[in-house]
Amino acid sequence: MSEFVLTSVKNNIGYITLDRPKALNSLSLDMVRALTTTLLAWQDDQNVRAVFIHSSSEKAFCAGGDIRFFYDVGTATPKGDSALLEDFFTEEYALNHLIHFYPKPYIALMNGVVMGGGMGIAQAGPDCRLRIVTERTKMAMPEVNIGLFPDVGGGYFLSRTEGEIGTYLGLTGEIITAADAIYACLADVYIPTTEIPALMNLLSESTATDLRVAIRDFAATFADQAKPDASKLAIQHAAINDIFAGSSVAAISEKLQQDNSEFAQQTLTTMQKRSPLLMSVTLEQLRRSKDMNVSACLRMERNMVRHCFKHGEVLEGVRALVVDKDNTPRWSPATLAEVTTEQVTGFFAEAWPAHAHPLRYLEG
Repeated sequence: MSEFVLTSVKNNIGYITLDRPKALNSLSLDMVRALTTTLLAWQDDQNVRAVFIHSSSEKAFCAGGDIRFFYDVGTATPKGDSALLEDFFTEEYALNHLIHFYPKPYIALMNGVVMGGGMGIAQAGPDCRLRIVTERTKMAMPEVNIGLFPDVGGGYFLSRTEGEIGTYLGLTGEIITAADAIYACLADVYIPTTEIPALMNLLSESTATDLRVAIRDFAATFADQAKPDASKLAIQHAAINDIFAGSSVAAISEKLQQDNSEFAQQTLTTMQKRSPLLMSVTLEQLRRSKDMNVSACLRMERNMVRHCFKHGEVLEGVRALVVDKDNTPRWSPATLAEVTTEQVTGFFAEAWPAHAHPLRYLEG
């Protein structure tokens, strides 16, 4: 078990506390394994009626996967062909699947930063989830910032947001707040941080058969604090739907260039900093994911991430962001005009025969 994942059972609730504050609870392989082991043990335990996952720090629920680890192991061997790297993504995606289909209420308190892999352990399936946000919530799928794509099931949950919101979030990596998250159906209820002690007291005393109902009732008092009129996504929804319905990133960029609004110009500036290739791959991923179930999305993403590390774009992105910290990634190709259809479709090629895929056993 990982020293950064603390667990306990109180009042028949299984508590998981992420406790790696210096790294904003970025997930290591040991943490993924600890989470999986814990959830597997609790799913048939009659003494556990629900799971509550949160952080020991107000700064972050979970900032994602440990990208410095990705870089270190990805550059230690040719083209990122590392057993540890392979194990991390296989086991992380299997954990995402386990959470999506968890047989008991799964409640995530997404206080602070929740990005990438943090979304993967919070965006459980509709039959089990309750996702809580606060005024501190900073939510994003920012993978294109580092030459990756929105994985951990991101293709599945982003492609199922209203209209083109998921496309916008996936291609820009923009950070959204609590009101945005609720509007986009990426969160369920809002609770201010001042009321978290009361929430924890409710959990310690509640005898409700379904804790989600009790928490929803508790949160109803604060719903006005995260209404749609406070959501940037709600205000810009029509523009997002129009612009991001494009069939290519080049077409989307052209629409942004033709739009003189502040939103369009800021969005264009943001996208010009991202990897042209991985934005194009992300758009194709999201379009394909709309017609795929969770398991198929995760298997596709597992193929994609292998191709991504072999290409090396993600290693360059991490280098620029956290290793050399020069914030000037040398993307390859450098421009959208240089991205070819063959380069994009190559990321979706099967990396294993169907019978040998590491996630072949996933169902649903």
